[in-house]
Amino acid sequence: MENKFQGVGVALATPFEKDGSIDFIGLEHLLDYTSKGGVDYWVLCGTTGESATLSNDEKIDILEFAKENNPGNIPIVFGMGGNNTSQILKNIAATDFSGVDAILSVSPYYNKPSQSGLVKHYQTIADNCPVPIILYNVPGRTASNLLWETTVTLSKHTNIVGVKEASGNLEQCMRIYNSTDDGFCLISGDDLLTLPILSLGGVGVISVLANAFPIHFKNIVSNFKSGKIDVARETIFELLDLNTLMYKESNPVGIKEVLRQLDICKNHVRLPLVTASESLINEINLIMGSLNMRM
Repeated sequence: MENKFQGVGVALATPFEKDGSIDFIGLEHLLDYTSKGGVDYWVLCGTTGESATLSNDEKIDILEFAKENNPGNIPIVFGMGGNNTSQILKNIAATDFSGVDAILSVSPYYNKPSQSGLVKHYQTIADNCPVPIILYNVPGRTASNLLWETTVTLSKHTNIVGVKEASGNLEQCMRIYNSTDDGFCLISGDDLLTLPILSLGGVGVISVLANAFPIHFKNIVSNFKSGKIDVARETIFELLDLNTLMYKESNPVGIKEVLRQLDICKNHVRLPLVTASESLINEINLIMGSLNMRM
């Protein structure tokens, strides 16, 4: 099977108007900007896309809009996860997957299932989903870790093709890579760990900062692959201080402020998140003024 999930995937933000409605003009700008920046695939309606506060109808509207505004035929990964397995199956049955290359399915949160429960959850989704599944392990948000042994077990399902690893545990990443078949994709879910995970066998990153810095992340991956490790390292260090600010008031508050400063879209978020504070805006503005945007 062709591997469409190498390189740079961008975890797209969902632009909003001040009243909370989806800003489709802003979304069009963001799709165009990241496409011209050379990202390898789009990830819609994930954490950065504020999936927790999007209705199912809104998610479908975003998906259809991305399909219609994709002249470069960039592969599309659609966020479809949660802590209610039966509801996910209903959503799968109601979704038109034409033009969708995979789903990104976050590990169940709040319920805190056992590892056996996680295996059954994902296998049930994989048995019923018409497109491949990328697991999403983000313990900081789900309160449970998808252990490497569990990921290895799940990798044996023919419809589970990779994992977005945002545990920050490099040993776990090493064990996943070392214990899965060559076709299984280990993908960094942490921008700053892109280089370390690439060096351990990872195929790329699903990035927050690539909303604003797609060329930077393309250069990081391409320079790594061509052996220019020092150049790749220099690029990621350029973004070190800014990355910290992306999570200071919770993702995607920070990246939306960056996108506002780049005139790509507005910085509005939905409650319970609130837009960046004045102090955070000033901190981001100070760092943005010193960065080489390369666009």
